[in-house]
Amino acid sequence: MKNRIALLGQPNSGKSTVFNALTGSRQHVGNWPGKTVEKIDGYYTYKGTRFTVTDLPGSYGLSGNSDEEVITTEFIKSGQADLVCILVDASQLERSMYMAAEFAALDKPAVLLLNMMDVAKAQNKEIDHELLQKRLGIPVLPFTAADGKGYDGLRALFAAELEHPHKLTSVPELPEAAGMSPGTSSDAVQAESEAKYRWIGEILGGVTRSGQKHHELSRRDRILLSPVLGKFACFGTILLGFLAAMVICFPLMGAGSMIPQLLNKPIANLLTSWNVHPWLVSIFSIILPNTLYFCIAMSGFVFGVNLVFGYLEEIGFLARAAYQFDGLLSGLGLQGKAICPILMGFGCTIGGTCGTRVMDNWGQRMLTMAVVWAVPCASIWTIIPVISSMFFTPLQTLFIIIGILLYVVVLMTVVSKVFGRRLVPENSRSGMIMELPPYHKPHWKHIFREALLKAWDIFKRALRTVTLISLLFWVFSYSGSGNVADSLLYKVGTSIEPVTRVFGLGWRTFMGFITSAFAKEAVLGVLNAAFVGEGTVLDATFRSAFNVAADNAVLSQAMTDVVSKAEALAFMCACTFNIPCVMALSTTYRESHSLKWTARIAAFYICGALILACIVYHIAALFL
Repeated sequence: MKNRIALLGQPNSGKSTVFNALTGSRQHVGNWPGKTVEKIDGYYTYKGTRFTVTDLPGSYGLSGNSDEEVITTEFIKSGQADLVCILVDASQLERSMYMAAEFAALDKPAVLLLNMMDVAKAQNKEIDHELLQKRLGIPVLPFTAADGKGYDGLRALFAAELEHPHKLTSVPELPEAAGMSPGTSSDAVQAESEAKYRWIGEILGGVTRSGQKHHELSRRDRILLSPVLGKFACFGTILLGFLAAMVICFPLMGAGSMIPQLLNKPIANLLTSWNVHPWLVSIFSIILPNTLYFCIAMSGFVFGVNLVFGYLEEIGFLARAAYQFDGLLSGLGLQGKAICPILMGFGCTIGGTCGTRVMDNWGQRMLTMAVVWAVPCASIWTIIPVISSMFFTPLQTLFIIIGILLYVVVLMTVVSKVFGRRLVPENSRSGMIMELPPYHKPHWKHIFREALLKAWDIFKRALRTVTLISLLFWVFSYSGSGNVADSLLYKVGTSIEPVTRVFGLGWRTFMGFITSAFAKEAVLGVLNAAFVGEGTVLDATFRSAFNVAADNAVLSQAMTDVVSKAEALAFMCACTFNIPCVMALSTTYRESHSLKWTARIAAFYICGALILACIVYHIAALFL
């Protein structure tokens, strides 16, 4: 007997919450064949029987032409799902039922899940689910997915319906002219839409009773929804949220940073005593412990971000922030929801990338990731002032920083133009249509569980990617003698220096540029190894996270002797707008499940950084 259950609903209907609660970590994430839309399958066992769950792409209907809607409709029509669970928001029942109106015409077994009943109750709404069930002809289950209760009853309902399925007995009466074909006229589409809303009105008549006669904006909403003050309030709240996330993740990151310190020497001494070859010693004593640290730090940060912003989303704040910035971000082809990932990117690109999960569809999410990469993370701001102070006055350094920030806006616009046409086509763009959810108490158990699940998922997936990239970097930077000149990175850098000079970079600064793609924190250490000759590139890169940085005065003297101001300026621009880091690269791939698009974005940023460096160098050389 087949036991595949499909979860169908609009974005933010609670599908992911139900899916994660049912399947836990027993999930497989990929892309639908031939599409860049995320495909999520999982399974659970109930009374000795295994059930497969497919979380269908969130969409607002089944009659559109977006990839999400096409995939969802074709999947349901194909009969691959033995049972469809339609999730609707009980607090906004009229709007949420549109998905059920479109599904009704497909004549497939289904159950209806009235999710967010706690929010409806907070609005003083009473829903007669038995009357709704009688009118629809399928089981209707009141539910609150986030509180973690009632899942045994949900599993029992699924098992019973798979044995004896029910289909909707009430179907919208659609006009004959309104067939959903590419040539359908706008009048016919309008007529069909009106017929569906009439059906919703008939089905819900007398089902919902509300003690709330009218809605007045609270004092909090009068501030958050204010055209000017609201933007500052939202910006400040997001900033405080990011700082709170950092406070949460620092202990986890600190614990992870102890792993290289604790394991490096014991492993090196042990392997050396066994006469193991030095390059194997470096792999096991430096590469692997640091890779483990990187992954723990990454997952720790993801945990902190998801915990804080999961709280802000659940209480209803993120919807207000999205409303405030929707008009501003529409120029980039994005919805207002993208404001949180973009602002989080100033702290860490990893957090910003993970924050894109709030976007409605894969295209919006991928474009937001590409835009987030344009935002210089906190690590950049620990490097640029140091290098700039070696060559420029404090006032000139201030102008450089202002110039970088202005270029961020330019780059975000360019990125949206280059990638937006494919990821978010013009004909699929629209402003947000949403009802602001009421404020309500958060379900901490659910928030904590979701944050922990996402952090664990990132850790598992990143471990393979970061290990592979770390080993590749080790191949280029390893030097058995400890001399930089004996590394493959040096040999490649010096051999192509005539080319890198076109971009304003000598072989030493080009090594720094390559290293900045691995970890921004390692740039000063690698420059010290290249210019001063203290330490190896490998040590500078992998131990920069917990070792004291090089003497900046010595490095300054060494650099200013051989590097011009124009080259220094070009180098700072190249490092700032290079790909963020290997962990951000890994996170983007794992979040998007698209190696092709991750590679495209990485290639764009690498080439863009070099082109910018070339322009800056040749212009600066005329004046400096």
